[in-house]
Amino acid sequence: MARSSRRYYRTVLLGVAALGAMVWFAVDQFDIPWQDMRDLLLATLLVIGVVIAVAALGTAAWIGLRKLLRGRDET
Repeated sequence: MARSSRRYYRTVLLGVAALGAMVWFAVDQFDIPWQDMRDLLLATLLVIGVVIAVAALGTAAWIGLRKLLRGRDET
């Protein structure tokens, strides 16, 4: 395995471990219920999905307008 690949996987692993530690710390130290953490996770996933959908629609509109305008220029 290449050195850059090892670095990448190590970084991803450390990031996931840090996120898990932060969630555990929030639940354990601040008495945040697991249900609230689950709700926050689901809300975050929903927001990410909406952002991706808006970006996809914007890109589709951009490409559609570009093709439409390019077709007029060629005729």
